[in-house]
Amino acid sequence: MKMRGVAVALLLLLPLAAFAQEREGTIVDGSSGEPIAGAVITAGSHAVLTDAKGQFRAPDGAAALQVRAVGYGRQALAADASLQAIRLTPLQPKALYLTVYGIGAPFLRDPALEVIEKSKLNALVIDIKGDRGLIPYPSAVPLAAKIGALKLRTVPDLKEMVAALKAKGIFLIARIVTFKDDLLATTHPQWAVKLGGGVWKDREGLAWIDPYRREAWDYSLSVAEEVAAAGFDEIQFDYIRFPDAVGLTFAQPTDEASRVATLTAFLQEARRRLTPYNVFLAVDSFGYVCWNQNDTGIGQRIEDIATVVDVVSPMLYPSGFQFGIPGYRNPVQNPYEIVFKSLEECKKRTVDKPARYRPWLQAFTDYAFGGKAFGADEIGKQVKASRDAGTDGWMLWNPRNVYTTNEIKAEAP
Repeated sequence: MKMRGVAVALLLLLPLAAFAQEREGTIVDGSSGEPIAGAVITAGSHAVLTDAKGQFRAPDGAAALQVRAVGYGRQALAADASLQAIRLTPLQPKALYLTVYGIGAPFLRDPALEVIEKSKLNALVIDIKGDRGLIPYPSAVPLAAKIGALKLRTVPDLKEMVAALKAKGIFLIARIVTFKDDLLATTHPQWAVKLGGGVWKDREGLAWIDPYRREAWDYSLSVAEEVAAAGFDEIQFDYIRFPDAVGLTFAQPTDEASRVATLTAFLQEARRRLTPYNVFLAVDSFGYVCWNQNDTGIGQRIEDIATVVDVVSPMLYPSGFQFGIPGYRNPVQNPYEIVFKSLEECKKRTVDKPARYRPWLQAFTDYAFGGKAFGADEIGKQVKASRDAGTDGWMLWNPRNVYTTNEIKAEAP
């Protein structure tokens, strides 16, 4: 089996020579029996990777081991479990999205769960820290209560919710909106992006955290640790970027190199802190990041992002490609080409990087090219493009959280 490029710097790796009485093991595909290269085996706060033959060495008698690999379900092993031919079950998340409101509203949540069951989907993306900074469950992170992030409670018991959804076989992805956080920026203006000496607000009237303010990182990372401990399979950071407005003031002079380095450092710190939980680490990116050779002015450069996360999720909504792509100037008329060609562009630029791609797809009415409805045909073409591009599944975005089997057809097993 050909080994994908592996960036060992992703992980908090313990030198193999440091292990006493090492145990050897092998990770294989549960369906084919083929070895899995680049699988992650964690023991406490340390991690090792399998080699091209799917083999690894781990400390004998240490903490129970945990295993994961993109494209497969996670697995936990007892300390005395056999490590020979550990079989991982193939899994490509096919997800719907629910906001902080949607996860708690039966009239939105229950139809979404019905669509997942009937259309043979298997995953949910849930807002754990939403676009307005709200956290829907009773978080124990002290700062959450202090800034007013807990004023809307739609999930009374996080672990109970996780257990109920897991019982349905649903892969759970926690979406955490990071640097766009009006509540945190308003209560801690020293951490906010500035304009003309005051706190800057975006077109929605919301303030942002200055990504250079590393002291502000702990809040989102603590929330991520909390939900990882509750049993989520993946942590997905959104708004990992600098705002794209002009004339803004940050904690230091800004240029492409410093923006990219700052976002990379945040994701590296997230990787370090989340290692004990064996969760997948994902990040959302603009669709045009697949095409632009620079950082798109926001710190997102695909070659750098792909070195520090398990999954990159470009937002490939045709309505978001206001300038089109080469050969396709009206994106909503060509949803297959927008998704497929953007993914191929990303893959070409990151062929030697370990990250896989799982795109966001459009399940909402167009807002930029005449108001075209996105129904079964448009969604189906995007899903096919994602499949043809060999992605790690896909996710449907509808901000209203309204999904039906009329638009979302059954997936092949």
